[in-house]
Amino acid sequence: MKIIILGAGIIGISTAWHLLERGHEVTVVDRQGDAALETSFANAGQISVSYCEPWANRQAPWKALKWMFDKEAPLLFRPQLPIGEGWQQWRWGLQFLAQCNDAAFARNVAQIVALGAYSHAALKDVVAATGIEYHRLTRGIAHFYTDQKSFDDAGHAVEIMRQHGVQRRLVSRDELLRIEPAFSAYRDQITGGTYTSTDESGDARMFTQQLARHCAERGAQLLYGHDVVRLNKTGGAIDSVAVRACQTSVGGQKDPILKGDAIVVACGSYSAPLLRSVGVSLPIYPGKGYSATFPLRRPEGAPMVSTIDDGKKIAMTRLGNYLRVAGTIELNGWDLTLDSPLARARCHMLSRRVEEILPGVCDTRTPEEGGNPQYWTGLRPATPTNIPFIGRTRVGRLWVNAGHGTLGWTHGAGSGKALAELISGERPAMDFGFLGMAAGAGP
Repeated sequence: MKIIILGAGIIGISTAWHLLERGHEVTVVDRQGDAALETSFANAGQISVSYCEPWANRQAPWKALKWMFDKEAPLLFRPQLPIGEGWQQWRWGLQFLAQCNDAAFARNVAQIVALGAYSHAALKDVVAATGIEYHRLTRGIAHFYTDQKSFDDAGHAVEIMRQHGVQRRLVSRDELLRIEPAFSAYRDQITGGTYTSTDESGDARMFTQQLARHCAERGAQLLYGHDVVRLNKTGGAIDSVAVRACQTSVGGQKDPILKGDAIVVACGSYSAPLLRSVGVSLPIYPGKGYSATFPLRRPEGAPMVSTIDDGKKIAMTRLGNYLRVAGTIELNGWDLTLDSPLARARCHMLSRRVEEILPGVCDTRTPEEGGNPQYWTGLRPATPTNIPFIGRTRVGRLWVNAGHGTLGWTHGAGSGKALAELISGERPAMDFGFLGMAAGAGP
């Protein structure tokens, strides 16, 4: 079949690779000049099968209310006017609240872990087949706590993960520091932690861009620098995709109309409005995430184990001679600015926290001070359940692979493989509720 994939992030490119593996003809469309230049560009770098609890739990509503006036809050809800596009935020919020109970939490965890384990295996297969280098570290993921209550509560999360076959375990402060000595200077603030040796880390952008090049070598057409103008619907199916070059065409060249046997929407947060244009309504809402990439002043003092700081809900990952620090989610519409007072406060929190935990290890100086921190923000395509939509919509020839939130890198390889299997008439070997499978059609 001829497949058109809209979006060249980790999800779209992984889908392309696995479709090519099954003998399909693939065209990938993206408005950027290369793969992975938006949501996949500078995330936390963690393949975190074991650290994937849904945001929605019974404590979440009260925490969200408490955090609403904290510029550095891990999850910050910034209400929009409930008209027009702003209504989508309120709709998403109401659906999120409906998931804030123990039964929904348990159900959602099972789905997320199933996809994570399947995806981790798929990632290993792709790496073995391609030899891609992406600052990969297979030293697991640690999580440290800075107050006793949070550490005590961590035992419950560990038990939940172990019920799903994830070997996450509680560790004392001393054991945590044996696993990762880099945090020794901060030892007095650490009460304990958890650790999973089977998780890993690496640079999602490097991986995705190299995988895209492998796709091109296998015959995929990578149509970069093109916006998706519209999905052309005839009857109950998508007839074609209208795209437009982001810059003025040279020599009067017409913008292409792309036709295919299947169209895959993998545009991250932008998937939702595109799908709504043809009557498919999925609750995917942008969560603005932040990261900072710091050059290392003392590489020997930097962590080699990717780690989550529970106090600020941020992740720290070694990427060669840099440390990536990422975290926080801001439900604030489609804003991508980095120079607003709120954005500056959240970026400053990342810098300040690194100095508190790893003093003098990174160059956290501002450009005015002679430093060169690389701050970044991207829109995480969040669903109320944290479960992505993977599968067939009720519109003919239209498929979706979107809604991965903060777990796009963790779930990318498996999501791509699963959708390629579904399009090819196969059933992926995992217990996951694929879109359109139960009733034969999606929303």
